[in-house]
Amino acid sequence: MAGLRVAVIGAEGRMGRTVCDAVEKADDLELVARLDVGDDIGDLAGAADVGVDFTVPDAAEANVHALLDAGMHAVVGTTGWHDDALQRVRDRLADTPLGVVVAPNFALSAVLAMRFAAQAARWFDSVEVVELHHPEKVDAPSGTAIHTARAIAAARREADVPPGPDATTSGLDGARGASVDGVPVHAVRLRGLVAHEEILLGNPGELLTIRTDSFDRSSFMPGVLLAVRRVVHRRGLTLGLDALLD
Repeated sequence: MAGLRVAVIGAEGRMGRTVCDAVEKADDLELVARLDVGDDIGDLAGAADVGVDFTVPDAAEANVHALLDAGMHAVVGTTGWHDDALQRVRDRLADTPLGVVVAPNFALSAVLAMRFAAQAARWFDSVEVVELHHPEKVDAPSGTAIHTARAIAAARREADVPPGPDATTSGLDGARGASVDGVPVHAVRLRGLVAHEEILLGNPGELLTIRTDSFDRSSFMPGVLLAVRRVVHRRGLTLGLDALLD
């Protein structure tokens, strides 16, 4: 029986090439198209079941709408999404049988780190997030770090945990990082890195560190293939890979 037909958008990028290789090696998937800048997504209508987008933040939303117009499900690894853009996709999906998965990170270690951090956050006075990436990454902080911080903040609100102590009254702009729902998030861009995150949780006399490291883009492929296989069975917008795990 023929497998799911997959098209990759951003196929000439580093992640796009890795996704193409992973799809070609999967027995139940068929790579039917490699698209990049200047190619027309509309040409995929009827030719593919799922489109995988690893492009740039400025193009991702338009690409998703074009995939939906072509009658395709979408899996999106491009980060930099804002709430209003996600709502437009959610609205677009309301009257269709199609599904879209937008995940800030496809590494299983990163997904578990986010979940562990949310579970731990209500037990600690202080929590901060540090994300570390290669210098070609165009958005800061990373989508993974934003997703992590929001999950932490939601868990702390639910448990009525007060804001973390911080006596800072003066400092250079950015020294305390960005505030994501009240959680400080710090971004490092350094040659030699790929994708890394640390969640630091502190109490008097103790520190819990949750860290995830992706040393190669191949670490994202099991999660990407999982999303491709499962998006066709989900309607509407799914945020995060954790919603697809057993």
